[in-house]
Amino acid sequence: MDIVTIGLLCTIAFAAGFVDAIVGGGGLIQTPASLVLLPSYPVATVIGSLKIPSFSGTAIAARQYFKRVAMNGKRLLLMCAVAAAAAFAGSQLLTVVSNRYMKPVIFIVLIIVAIYTYFKKDFGQHTHRDHSPQTVLWYSLLISVVIGFYDGFIGPGAGSFFILAFISILGFDFLQASAHAKMLNLATNFGSILLFLGKGSILWPIAIPMAICNALGGFAGAKLALKKGNRFIRIFFMIIVTATLLRFGYNIFFRNA
Repeated sequence: MDIVTIGLLCTIAFAAGFVDAIVGGGGLIQTPASLVLLPSYPVATVIGSLKIPSFSGTAIAARQYFKRVAMNGKRLLLMCAVAAAAAFAGSQLLTVVSNRYMKPVIFIVLIIVAIYTYFKKDFGQHTHRDHSPQTVLWYSLLISVVIGFYDGFIGPGAGSFFILAFISILGFDFLQASAHAKMLNLATNFGSILLFLGKGSILWPIAIPMAICNALGGFAGAKLALKKGNRFIRIFFMIIVTATLLRFGYNIFFRNA
């Protein structure tokens, strides 16, 4: 592996960590670029290796949010456990079943999300939901299962979907939603890593330097999001949803993949 390629991968990892710390979607940067730069390796090996930098960047960002944003610790721990198990199951299914047939469905969902977020200016500015504690718990676990499985099986935009679910179902603002999304992304990455470790699908000479750079990007992104607040996160959310939409559209209509 030449030093130029590693340098490019590290730069990409930093950018991915920065974006992912704010609204998720770092995989939109890191995954396709890494596949282009590492054409001689199996796709599963590249994807498995990228889980390490994704985990490190998410861990740093999650720590920053955890120090500044109030969260229910017991509920969050249960959600993370459920999300990790769901992501493991999703990654396991990915090894035997193609996810290509789900992409048109996700494409339509993303169009709706982008339009709704754009026109509803108060979206993510905290909407009170009159849920009982038990209802909040069940909704939280449902979100963890569905999006956790999606993250392991398909992946791109999972952080944004977590944020969308927390805002629209539980009434969080963008900052709270981003904080919870980081914790659950950490859990889903961990679940997927367990599977890829078992299969020996990680290139450590690539994964370790990328992990350091992704962590630095995650630290910078989380700091900026905490400083700028809801309006800034909302704008970033729109950008990432649109980018995810474009990627799925390209795969569906031009690559048929």
